[in-house]
Amino acid sequence: MTHPFPRHAEALEQLKSRARYRSLIPRKGHDFSSNDYLGLAGSEVLCSAAQSAIAKGVPVGAGGSRLLRGNADAHLELEQDASKIFGTEKALFMGGGFQANMAIFSTLPRHDDLVLYDALIHASTHDGMKLGRAKTQSFKHNDVADAEQTIVEWTTNNTGRVWIAVETVYSMDGDLAPLADLMTLADKYDAILVADEAHATGLHGRDGLGLTQPFHASQNVLSLHTCGKGLGVSGALICGNAALIDTLINKARSFIFATAPSPLNAALVSASLRHLVENPSLRHRALETIAHAHTEAARLCGLSDFQSQIMPVIIGDDPKTMDLASKLQSRGYDIRGIRPPTVPRGTSRLRLSITANVSKQVITQMFTDLAQELERSA
Repeated sequence: MTHPFPRHAEALEQLKSRARYRSLIPRKGHDFSSNDYLGLAGSEVLCSAAQSAIAKGVPVGAGGSRLLRGNADAHLELEQDASKIFGTEKALFMGGGFQANMAIFSTLPRHDDLVLYDALIHASTHDGMKLGRAKTQSFKHNDVADAEQTIVEWTTNNTGRVWIAVETVYSMDGDLAPLADLMTLADKYDAILVADEAHATGLHGRDGLGLTQPFHASQNVLSLHTCGKGLGVSGALICGNAALIDTLINKARSFIFATAPSPLNAALVSASLRHLVENPSLRHRALETIAHAHTEAARLCGLSDFQSQIMPVIIGDDPKTMDLASKLQSRGYDIRGIRPPTVPRGTSRLRLSITANVSKQVITQMFTDLAQELERSA
């Protein structure tokens, strides 16, 4: 029988032959793959907050977009709380980080502007830029000098503004953006720094409020704080100048035409933010666990130079990467292989994510087992 979609089937077979086929697999084993950095996703804190919110009558469903009847008190309360906590003029709650980046980059940069983005920026930024009207140009990863050279060349022949797009903690490499230097660059050239704090919020910066926290009062900083990673819930908060937030409300298609996030979800994000600020020991314990992982990676595997909770182990070859991930999964660890196009070709890796869901003892044993598997595969 002829396949009803032969080209799709052939493309899938090609992915399988290159060890790049993806499928959904269940959670199993010790958590070394999630972004639940503080262990809040299944915590009693959020379970109790959910029960309390439901008891108070907070709706589960929104029933419409925010510009129609979907705008609930819980949304407004969260945005007021977020603007105070993060120290910005205004905040906007959206359904997720991907949706929020789509809104930012398809809406805010104007047709005569330039979006200057780090070469390793998230896919959602790329998709947002594709829908926008501004020119786009990458700069070498974390290379401020290269970014400045591009700005100088751009401003020589153009009058539009530059939007500098970065992640504060890079999701696949785990390294940190040179934010102080980028902020200096933005101030020097009247540019806007757009910082995706997805993997920093809850863990990095003062009180876990992200690495842009020292610059939140600046009018030329727009920060994105996703709520489904360190905060343990879902959604995203865009924080910054009121005119930029109001522009998104009025013009961002992924906001205007989307059903609002669950009001219950908004209430849970509020609870998570309060818990984060009121309980600094939560973050301190997580950072201690991450430091332990860095030490054990160096001691047992000879792996070093990690900067955050995201610890990439570069393998290079796609099949070898997936085979190694499978062997570690069979030992009881939820470790996933990451391949192109998520990462550049030739840099397939194990992405080790250190969360509060595992103990220091488990971390030590995992690196002991990883060392054995790396030696066998050498």
